[in-house]
Amino acid sequence: MTVILTRQGSFAIVTIDHPPVNALSRAVREALLDAANTLDAERHIQGVILLCKGSTFIAGADISEFGKEPEPPYLPEVIARIENASKPWIAAIHGSALGGGLEVAMGCRFRVASADASLGLPEVKLGIVPGAGGTVRLPRLAGVAAAVDMITTGAAVSATKAASMGLVDAVVEGDLGAQAIAFAQIALGNPLPVPIPQRPRPATQPEFWEAAKKDVTARAKGEIAPLKALECLQNACSMDFDAAMAFERKTFLELRESKQASALRHVFFAERAASRPPELSGIQGRDIRTAAVLGGGTMGAGIVAALREAGIRVTLVERDAAAVQRGLSNVAAIVNGLLSRGRMSATEAGERLAGIHGTEDYGMLADADLVIEAVFEDIAVKQAVFSKLSEVCRADAVLATNTSYLNPELIFAGLPHPQRFLGLHFFSPAHVMKLVEVVPTKQTAPEVLATGFGLARRLGKIPVRAGICDGFIGNRLLKITRAQAERVLLSGATPSQVDSAMRVFGLPMGPFEAQDLGGLDIAAFQRKAARERGETPFAPIGERLCALGRIGQKAGAGWYDYPNGSRKPVPSDTVAGILSEAALSSARIEWDGPSIVDAIVLPMVNEGANILEEQVALRAADIDLVKIYGYGFPRWRGGPMHYATARGLPEIVDILERLASRGLCAPPSEALRSGCWLRDA
Repeated sequence: MTVILTRQGSFAIVTIDHPPVNALSRAVREALLDAANTLDAERHIQGVILLCKGSTFIAGADISEFGKEPEPPYLPEVIARIENASKPWIAAIHGSALGGGLEVAMGCRFRVASADASLGLPEVKLGIVPGAGGTVRLPRLAGVAAAVDMITTGAAVSATKAASMGLVDAVVEGDLGAQAIAFAQIALGNPLPVPIPQRPRPATQPEFWEAAKKDVTARAKGEIAPLKALECLQNACSMDFDAAMAFERKTFLELRESKQASALRHVFFAERAASRPPELSGIQGRDIRTAAVLGGGTMGAGIVAALREAGIRVTLVERDAAAVQRGLSNVAAIVNGLLSRGRMSATEAGERLAGIHGTEDYGMLADADLVIEAVFEDIAVKQAVFSKLSEVCRADAVLATNTSYLNPELIFAGLPHPQRFLGLHFFSPAHVMKLVEVVPTKQTAPEVLATGFGLARRLGKIPVRAGICDGFIGNRLLKITRAQAERVLLSGATPSQVDSAMRVFGLPMGPFEAQDLGGLDIAAFQRKAARERGETPFAPIGERLCALGRIGQKAGAGWYDYPNGSRKPVPSDTVAGILSEAALSSARIEWDGPSIVDAIVLPMVNEGANILEEQVALRAADIDLVKIYGYGFPRWRGGPMHYATARGLPEIVDILERLASRGLCAPPSEALRSGCWLRDA
């Protein structure tokens, strides 16, 4: 049964039992409607407690219904029936009350929550707005400012925060059902609060909405739903209840059919599938209780911080005592930064740091379950590290390299127990970035690969299986992006034009701004290594800038100038002169924003098709996740492969052919022409 109806004295208890997250399927909606009708007819019932079995309250819509035409009874009418019931309903919330779940709770006359509960309306993250009264009821319950923040960001709040906002009437400890009844016995003895539809519209000033629109527009970066949600909220404060409800529902239904909503649903399902790929079905990973990290620089310290956040005790190994102290200081800086921003308490910060042991003695790793190497990106250095690890670590310990470009097969070559090695490519800063490329060798055992995916899940990250090639998935595509950006410059665009076009497309920053932030010397090192392998990387302007010492913000000059230590990019006369000298001999192009985007993004799609054809990536959605979580590709466009599919491959091929005819990119590959990733879709 999806809903169980019981009685306890003068109270009825309606319990939703619809694993795994008590989603609001059609069957649940029907059962709630039936329960409200049944209980209103029972004279001895004084009030109704709405509970949920399992680990959570109603966590939102049924994902099996995503993208489908809604079926009656529709959620707004179910909530209205609960709201207008003659017997007051009290929502008893534990776990997460999200989306429609929170809308149901707001339809109840009261809300009590366990201390660990969280409440939110995350619909904008799926490209839609709340569709069952969320934008109309929340401002009347919690105030306009809180409603704008919650709904336009999709962020959830804790039970304590919800209580301070007026969204929750009481936070309780102990048995939730018993506490809800105890609360109801007192609350129902007093005059009932006015039903939300009868409450006055919240008073606001025009300046409030002007400031809110400016803030939401800046955050949205081209995403439609947050601004549409703000429009719904503003109408909720200027229209009567029924008119505001109708406007919200109309907006919800329109957005549900939008390209952005389709793209965000694609990302939602890709995220859910990524951490448990079908090829690892039924394979159990190893338990990781203790870990070690080799290297305490920026990457190593970030990995240590991520492991500690997951509760794993860590040994940090460096080459000498001074390096150990620097590494520990790097980790402490991360933890103290979280402390200063209120992300953790002093006690939690102390516990995080207490779980880290620094040493220069490899012998301390004899009992480690997992060792992650994060030393200098040099194959000889990494080979020496793993040679030592093979001598001191248990035969069943998982040994992983964090290499960004190097071939793990070569790093591990000739070492005993080859089945225990794999690549775990974190993205910097590792304690912040959610992407991990999990890179097996030919000999990696399935349970070791499963351990990598399990570790990523435990760290709250998105794991993507990547095959072995130069740069794996992400950095292989990054090389295309950078080369294309320079080709656009050489044919007439400026760095600021390119960066502006890519920001308008939805990226947080353009390719040249990003290079200046990270440092041009990093890419220069990778190009040097590529040339030593016999490759010919394309970066004529980047090479000249590095030769002049213009390696980015840290040098005060890169693609832009940064005078007097400023971090604000200023167009550079020096760079303009270099571009003029190096410009392509072919006719210069009058670039506009969309054309710049096509010249950078579509060759990346072409390379993505090649990556899939070579099985470096097994699924197009994996490439989308890599670009979204590793490089800031806008979620609302669904990733490059989804973007290309939605736009239409014939158009993509035609544009690439025209660009290729002018020497501005590689011609479209057969893998792209055939839509190789669509064959089994």
